[in-house]
Amino acid sequence: MLTTVVVIIFIALIFDFLNGFHDSANSIATIVSTRVLTPRKAVIWAAFFNLVAAFLFDVKVAKTIGKGLIELNAVNEYVILSALLGAIFWNLVTWYYGIPSSSSHALMGGFGGAAVAHAGWGAIIYHGWTNTLVFIVVAPMMGMVMGFVIMAALMWIFHKRSSSRVNGLFRKLQLVSAAAYSLGHGTNDAQKTMGIITMLLVSAGVLKTFEVPYWVILLSHFAIAMGTLFGGWRIVKTMGQKITKLKPVGGFAAETAGAITLLVTAFSGIAVSTTHTISGAIMGVGATKRASAVRWGLAGNIVIAWIITIPVSGIVGAASYYIISLFVKLK
Repeated sequence: MLTTVVVIIFIALIFDFLNGFHDSANSIATIVSTRVLTPRKAVIWAAFFNLVAAFLFDVKVAKTIGKGLIELNAVNEYVILSALLGAIFWNLVTWYYGIPSSSSHALMGGFGGAAVAHAGWGAIIYHGWTNTLVFIVVAPMMGMVMGFVIMAALMWIFHKRSSSRVNGLFRKLQLVSAAAYSLGHGTNDAQKTMGIITMLLVSAGVLKTFEVPYWVILLSHFAIAMGTLFGGWRIVKTMGQKITKLKPVGGFAAETAGAITLLVTAFSGIAVSTTHTISGAIMGVGATKRASAVRWGLAGNIVIAWIITIPVSGIVGAASYYIISLFVKLK
């Protein structure tokens, strides 16, 4: 049993690493596309603040994932393993095709699918999924509205100043907004892995109550920071260039809007997609120029990916559980 638990924790950390790898574009795309930092320096900057987040925030999102979605008595180590396999599969597919989908929703979908395969639909805590499903729409809308409002306010405040002076100022300020966004990304996404690992420890009898150990917090943040450091370059181009073109002031507005959304939801214990959030913020900033500045066709494709992430990863999670059951005697 102990060996199985250790192996699954290792796989969970691989997922966490892939989460950072997959979502690195969310943290660095704007600061790279505005040429404030080179890609190499940008990923180091983002990874550092992913790691720093371990020391600054509570673990409310981890508790939502670990206790609020699936009945604890419907979970065993193979349910968690299957959930991770479903999420990892979807992350790799979307990374390969350069689609900025949600690693968080992939994990939740895989978890739900595996739990249903193990214990039926009664395993689902339906009211616990409400905020997650609602915020599939709300998070990008919050990012979009705040991105639009912040950018519009900055345009009004600085409209009499030359663009070169404004861009010079915001090249410096964008370092701050990128750091804030990476803090939000780190605390929100690392906590999902913390929730899964802690649930594993509870189901295996290693922990008697659902309390996230400090070593789990540190390992989860370290893994996501390392993933960010290595970076998912395929998605950078989509996030930083294909949705809309950004200048430093726009990058600052998008990152600030994204950071506010992520930190507010993290403090509220709501598991949201960092990808959805920054995508919406970038679109909101682009829309301040004119509606046609945003490539809405590409944005529509991204939205489709958002919609199918939970069901597809859920199907893969359930399939993984059934395949495992062919080789292991499951309880």
